[in-house]
Amino acid sequence: MPYRQSTPSSPFPHFHFAVWLRYVAVIGLLWLNVGWTFGATHEPVRHASVGANRHVSPPARPVSKVKAHNGGKAKKAVARKARQRVAHKRRHGVQHEHSLHASKLAPKSRRQAARIAREPRSPRRAAGMQVQGNRQPAASRNGINAAGTAHAGLRLLPRCGYTPRSRALLRARSVFVVDERTQTVLTEKEADRVMPIASVSKLMTAVVSLDARHALDAPLRVTVQDQDFDKFTGSRLSVGSVLSRHDMLHIALMSSENRAAAALSRDYAGGRPGFVAAMNAKARALGMRRTSFVNGTGLSPRNVSTARDLARLVAAASRYPLIRAYSTDRDQMVFPGGPRASLSYHNSNALVRSGDRSIVLQKTGFINEAGHCVVVRMRVHGRPIDIVVLGAPGPRDHIADVIRIRRWLRCSLQ
Repeated sequence: MPYRQSTPSSPFPHFHFAVWLRYVAVIGLLWLNVGWTFGATHEPVRHASVGANRHVSPPARPVSKVKAHNGGKAKKAVARKARQRVAHKRRHGVQHEHSLHASKLAPKSRRQAARIAREPRSPRRAAGMQVQGNRQPAASRNGINAAGTAHAGLRLLPRCGYTPRSRALLRARSVFVVDERTQTVLTEKEADRVMPIASVSKLMTAVVSLDARHALDAPLRVTVQDQDFDKFTGSRLSVGSVLSRHDMLHIALMSSENRAAAALSRDYAGGRPGFVAAMNAKARALGMRRTSFVNGTGLSPRNVSTARDLARLVAAASRYPLIRAYSTDRDQMVFPGGPRASLSYHNSNALVRSGDRSIVLQKTGFINEAGHCVVVRMRVHGRPIDIVVLGAPGPRDHIADVIRIRRWLRCSLQ
């Protein structure tokens, strides 16, 4: 019988190597499953907090480290951070569409709040928040910003007759209309054109005379030097007439009496040259850079200015109660003495003579080189408006232009 070596019997006679591989694979899968489960219980807290920050207000801010196993504390921390950000934005003038903080909004509302926070605000909304958050200057409270830009509701309206065609009907060569409170230019026509201004110069004569602070009750005599040697016009005040400074100023402004203005300019420290120098110095102080004077009557065509510059003069002259009162009186009786015991003067402005009480200051002027001129400050629904009309060709054209502008103003500024 042949020899056969015996092999020890295996305790697992039916166990194979492939079975071992199955066990190892199963154990590995179980181990990986345990790891994923552990990670899933930790990660959602961090992701949820980041998502909450993203919905509250971009850009997202990292949330303070919260223990993973404490989900309730994490939510409280997120809500606290959201409230702090909302309070910070409110302190800096940012207004949300909803007053509730983001942690109490539904997911859809949170996304909407975040989108609103990212979008730029409209100019009207931004302006409203600025007015609420900051104290505005007086010009802004009156409807215009500090830079002087036009108020949206302060303009001449087409429905009130202000159209390019009606504007072309203005006969004057230069026109300037400005709202005094806000410095809003309502209309203009060659407002920077340098032109002779005739007796409108007497407004500056009155300003300089009052600034000298002479005794207004003191008598002032008309002399040969007060005669007109530019146009050789006559005057109802004869040489030798004596009036108080009050009366001289009154009839110079109201009736454009040339000899009265000449007498005021002569009786000045430094004489007439000193007076003219003071007129030009005052013009520079008022910012009238294109204005020049050579006498106090305006009879010289070398008394020049622009409509825009004269609006500054109207504003300055309006601060003198006597100029306002004297320039808008309808008539005045004076007593110069001599052969004429009394003289009756009337206002040179037809609007004042007709009883227009909205006019608070005015001055007319005319020489051939200047045409017919008028400057007016009138109140339109309580708002002071300055109107300058220069170079109208006809004797009634300057007043007709003012009437047309007044009609536009009264309709548009209601």
